[in-house]
Amino acid sequence: MQQRIVIVGAGGYSGAELVSILLGHPSARVVGVFGSGKEEGSRTLADAFPRFRGRLELPLRAADASEIVSCKPDAVFLATPHEASVSLAADLLNRGVRVLDLSAAFRFRDPAIYPSYYGFAHEHASLLQSAVYGMPELHREQIRNARLVAVPGCYPTSAILPLAPLVRAGAVTGRPIIDSTSGVSGAGRAAKVNSLFCEVSLQPYNVFKHRHNPEIDAYAGISTVFTPHLGAFDRGILSTIHVELAAGWDLGRVSRTLTDAYSRERFVRLFGAGVWPAVADVRNTNFCDIGWAVDEKHHHLIIASAIDNLVKGAAGQAVQCMNLCLGLDESLGLPARSEVLP
Repeated sequence: MQQRIVIVGAGGYSGAELVSILLGHPSARVVGVFGSGKEEGSRTLADAFPRFRGRLELPLRAADASEIVSCKPDAVFLATPHEASVSLAADLLNRGVRVLDLSAAFRFRDPAIYPSYYGFAHEHASLLQSAVYGMPELHREQIRNARLVAVPGCYPTSAILPLAPLVRAGAVTGRPIIDSTSGVSGAGRAAKVNSLFCEVSLQPYNVFKHRHNPEIDAYAGISTVFTPHLGAFDRGILSTIHVELAAGWDLGRVSRTLTDAYSRERFVRLFGAGVWPAVADVRNTNFCDIGWAVDEKHHHLIIASAIDNLVKGAAGQAVQCMNLCLGLDESLGLPARSEVLP
């Protein structure tokens, strides 16, 4: 039996990535695609993304809860702007629909974060308590029973996965420093001068004020210094994290902690000491690759991670969560490490 899936925001990069993944999913069928509010059915998804010609010719309709529900979906993905997700998710949940939201609309328990970092007051703050943060490696059992999944951001995924086990184990002292570089697709599909082919360059941005910093802090479990950078490539994130190790921690203990946390995880590949991940190696995959090294003399750990921001950082992780919610194998539709047992 195939699950009926609707994607809202299919005209953006993350929404289109969802379509690409789900078209190859053996237990999912895309029954509706919607824009973020402007499309009115005058074009198909194939008009917006010609790679879908002959594969999915559904009209790209305006986002409307009644129209979405009429598709009789088993799950709805929202790849929509934050404020649009707030109202649309609330409406769909009231109609009994399971929602997986790729925006930041439901990632925080504290509604005060939204005016400070996202520029709007949350109109459905009560839903923040029931939403489950959709990082399967950390919250797998909660995701299985969730009606509302808040799919993590791309930068946070690349930082939380390496840091969280070490923070939990007491390895970290002080504030970790995270330098992350993302491909241009992380800025979305809207036309922006610094995203133009002749303008894009390697540079930091939103220093000390990026909206992903509180998300990293909340789910890594520690206050961090996060600096994002725009890279001159289309997709992928490389994060380099500097950690001052607590007393009693060395390379062997760091390695054991990460191995204990992730050796059986299908989508985390541990490189071990001194072998470094690369953006090219995770392109179009749902993997997070992690490598590390320790300066024993100065008790300093450098840990690096690489993900594809549109897959593990968005659509792929969302499909992981969908599989869990619908009682399917977590890796279905997402090529995974074959040696890892269920």
